[in-house]
Amino acid sequence: MTDTPRDRVTKFFQKNVANRLMRRLPFQTLLETTGRKSGEPRTTPLGGRRIGDTFWFVSEFGEKSDYIRNIKADPHVRVRLNGRWHRGTAHLLPDDDARARMRTLPQYNNVGVRAFGTNLLTVRVDLID
Repeated sequence: MTDTPRDRVTKFFQKNVANRLMRRLPFQTLLETTGRKSGEPRTTPLGGRRIGDTFWFVSEFGEKSDYIRNIKADPHVRVRLNGRWHRGTAHLLPDDDARARMRTLPQYNNVGVRAFGTNLLTVRVDLID
């Protein structure tokens, strides 16, 4: 599960440029996990869609993503949708067809996932409130 040079460049850009900017936007969808090593809240901007009491998204690097590793350690998360935080439990769905799932999600959010994704993984968050 070694990162390719392209993965490393993409992750560096996302972590140090894009994510820092996106987190500041008041209505950007955010996923908050608990750091598996630090125990501190970790916030990641992402795209997806709420359908009823669930929130769906696709991770572009799958199990290589830090937030996926955090979910594996503790599936209790928060999702900020339209400026409001919701608690939930995340479920990794490796058997789901992530490319088909992306066709049901907002297209503008999937541009980066399609362009840079090397190990797609569907995630469903069951929202509690």
